[in-house]
Amino acid sequence: MTATDAAYRVLREAGEPLHFKEITKSILAAGLWETKGKTPSQTVRASIQGDIKKKGTQSRFYQPGPGMFALAAAPDLFPSLPKQPIRSDRLASARSGPHMSFLDAAEHVLKGLKDGQRLHYRDLTESAIADGLIQTEGKTPEATMSALVGIEIRRREGRGETQRFVREDGMIGLAKELRAGINEQIHRHNVEAREKLLKRVMAGTPDDFERLVAELLFAMGLKDVEKTRLGRDGGVDVRGTLVVGDVVRIRMAVQAKRWTGTVSPSTVQQLRGSLSAHEQGLVITTSKFSAQARREAERSDASPVALMDGEQLAVLLAEHEVGARRRQQVLITLESDEQAAQP
Repeated sequence: MTATDAAYRVLREAGEPLHFKEITKSILAAGLWETKGKTPSQTVRASIQGDIKKKGTQSRFYQPGPGMFALAAAPDLFPSLPKQPIRSDRLASARSGPHMSFLDAAEHVLKGLKDGQRLHYRDLTESAIADGLIQTEGKTPEATMSALVGIEIRRREGRGETQRFVREDGMIGLAKELRAGINEQIHRHNVEAREKLLKRVMAGTPDDFERLVAELLFAMGLKDVEKTRLGRDGGVDVRGTLVVGDVVRIRMAVQAKRWTGTVSPSTVQQLRGSLSAHEQGLVITTSKFSAQARREAERSDASPVALMDGEQLAVLLAEHEVGARRRQQVLITLESDEQAAQP
């Protein structure tokens, strides 16, 4: 396995940006890549940066911060897609411990401050660790915190959701909760629009829903998307190929359930039984999944099956403008008195 392939495996398992030294540590601990070089971390860093420089936006990786690397497309397309585990008890990563995620810990620390007070991401991370909110074996948890907050802000901005954090010049704070302000009005409008969009989807036929799912998958970047013949799908309604950086090709088999009731484990089992070799499954529903269905989908000894419920579906339909349109307006805000006083 090459250094870049090994890095891809580690980042996919971690599910969050990592510093190149942490990536290298995990690669070597899991035995994914062997090298006789004296500076393996620099080799890994150069390999990933070379991939980004050569392939540009088609690379599997991107760099959210100095020395930090993350996966480019796949995690955002299918956030609930089970990751293939690296089977090693020695795997070292910067994932948070059993208490809180980095973002939840950041919110907890910031809520304990005075209204509007911000902390530098280094101080914020130090406080979270000191309070026992997160645990990490990574050597640069502050870089991970900064990168994750940035990703969270961009994702919420892209989906028209109310922001959780604000960040400027490395200082991180909680976004103000404006109950009667413009931000809250926009948030409520978007929530109502997504609810109406889901109701509109429910009003169509099963065939209409399968066509909508195929259109969404195409808009999300899947290639070779095709809808199977109605009634003869054997549990598969749509097929497509997720392509990451023109290198990784993941064949997806999708079952579309336009339901109001809770989806049971049998639906997951049916789709899994219809998967061809090297295919991964995805169940998309307008309703919800039972806890038993989610446990069935997450079984580590079976083919991976991802789940997308109605709420996630509505968010992605709006985000990719399938059955909806995104409009941007210019909002003029005045400088604060302190800013205005500066030369």
